[in-house]
Amino acid sequence: MPATIEVTAAYVSELGPVENIRHGPLEVAAPGGNDVLVDVEAVALDPVDTLVRSGRYPTAVPLPLVLGRDLVGRVASAPAHTPFRAGQWVWANSIGHDGLQGAFADRAVVPAERCYPLADGTDPARAVALAHPGSTAALGWFSHGGLRAGQTVLVGGGGGNVGTAAVVLAAGAGARIVATASPRDAGRVLAAGADVVLDHHEPDLGARIAGVVPSGVDIAWDTSGRMDYGTLADVTAPGGRILVSAAGPEPAPVPWARIYTRDIDVVGFVHSRARVDQLARAAARLNAGLTAGTLTADVTEVLPLSEVADAHRRMEAGQVRGRIVLRPGQ
Repeated sequence: MPATIEVTAAYVSELGPVENIRHGPLEVAAPGGNDVLVDVEAVALDPVDTLVRSGRYPTAVPLPLVLGRDLVGRVASAPAHTPFRAGQWVWANSIGHDGLQGAFADRAVVPAERCYPLADGTDPARAVALAHPGSTAALGWFSHGGLRAGQTVLVGGGGGNVGTAAVVLAAGAGARIVATASPRDAGRVLAAGADVVLDHHEPDLGARIAGVVPSGVDIAWDTSGRMDYGTLADVTAPGGRILVSAAGPEPAPVPWARIYTRDIDVVGFVHSRARVDQLARAAARLNAGLTAGTLTADVTEVLPLSEVADAHRRMEAGQVRGRIVLRPGQ
């Protein structure tokens, strides 16, 4: 077995600005005894990709680093003791950090425990676009939120990538959903399963939410990270839970007295720290949603992988709406 293999990848030799991104041939470590080698069909750009590349999200990475976390492709080779076979469609969404090379290449090495089967006939662009936001939604509700049928939840940023997936999964779990979104996204959020959609630009948003759910929500999750904690505390029922998975760059005031005196739990989580068993359970929910057609993706652009630097640049500038999918073979 060779010590390295050559791939065509989007990579950086050192962390830093977008100008560090290169696209071309690169030698990476060959698959080990528990790794799957995947011929990559499609990858998706996540906001966290820019954080890892720039060094703003501290994590161990090999250098040069192949960028990206999410991929869909076909198995090129896999150890016999794994459930994977050559030619099988698979996906992954948790490489490219914590010491692992990433997904943005024509071939990628994926630990078998982080590789998931994909049903034949599934659109690769749709699947890879959902890989990160869909599993984040599953992690939020079921690994950290304790969501149960009959509960009422608030989904802030329901028109976003994670927010829409969160609405779909909460509806599938039998929850009542109050969501916030921009007016242009309201119809899509209602179609995803929300019972009520409120304009998140309303200056009296907290009062509007309280008017819909006077007794408070069981779980409040602002997937956008823009809603103030005072509002979240006010609309969460005593004994409820606030999920935190996004935040702005500046410190935000938190009304701790209103939170602890009402027995509200505040639970922060990030996809990057999910255990492999949590990721596997999230993957099962995502696969079920893909097969049933309930989970949809807002793929706004499909680009050649060679244009990844421009995609990073626009994402950092806040110019990306929906999901950008890139094709290594183009």
